Amino acid sequence: MSQSTNIRVLIVDDHSIVRQGLTTIINRDPEMTVIAQAEDGQQAIALFREYQPDVTLMDLRMPQMAGVEAITAICAEFKAARIVVLTTYDGDEDIYRGLQAGAKGYLLKDAKPNKLLSAIRTIHSGQQYIPPEVGAKLVQRMSNPELSERELDVLGLMAQGMSNLEISTTLSIGESTVKSHVNRILSKLGVNDRTQAVIIAVKRGIVNL
Repeated sequence: MSQSTNIRVLIVDDHSIVRQGLTTIINRDPEMTVIAQAEDGQQAIALFREYQPDVTLMDLRMPQMAGVEAITAICAEFKAARIVVLTTYDGDEDIYRGLQAGAKGYLLKDAKPNKLLSAIRTIHSGQQYIPPEVGAKLVQRMSNPELSERELDVLGLMAQGMSNLEISTTLSIGESTVKSHVNRILSKLGVNDRTQAVIIAVKRGIVNL
C-alpha cells in the first residue's frame, strides 16, 4: 500500500488497556496507523491540534473533560474533523449528545475488530457510521420530548432519592413548582411514577448514578 492511503488515527480513552488493544488492532491493518493516544478530553484537543488525524476514536466518559465536550471543542475549531464515539454506553442520550456535538459515527467497545476497522474506513471516506441498533435508539430519542434544563435538575435530584420538599430546598423553588416539574417529567418520559422515571433516565443515559 502506498503511504497516501494510510489512515492516521488518534485514540482517546482513559483506560490504557483499551488504548493498547485498539492500537494493536488498528496497527495490524496495513492501511492504518495510530499516530497518538490521549487519556482525557483536554489531551485529545491538544493532540488533535498537533497531529490533525484523519479519524479520531473518542471515549465518552473520562476524567478532566468528557468526550462530548472534547468533540464539541474539536469540531468548532476543525470543521472537517472525523470523530467516532467509541463507548461501552448505548443509552440513547449518550448517542444523541455525541452525534449532536459533531461525531460522525458511534461504535460500542464490544464491537468485533473487523467492525471497528470498517467504521474507521467508512468515516474516513466521508460517510457516517451508525450501526442499526444505535440508529434505532437515536430515532427513539429524536421522537422523545426534550426535558428542560430545570427538569433535568429535578430528575437528577429525584435519582438521588430526594423528596419534593428536599428538591425545593436544594433548588430554592416552591414545592408546588417541583410537583409540576415532576408531573411534566413523568409525562415526557411516558411513565407513571418517580421510580420508573429514574430507571428510564438511567437506562437512556439522561442521568448517571
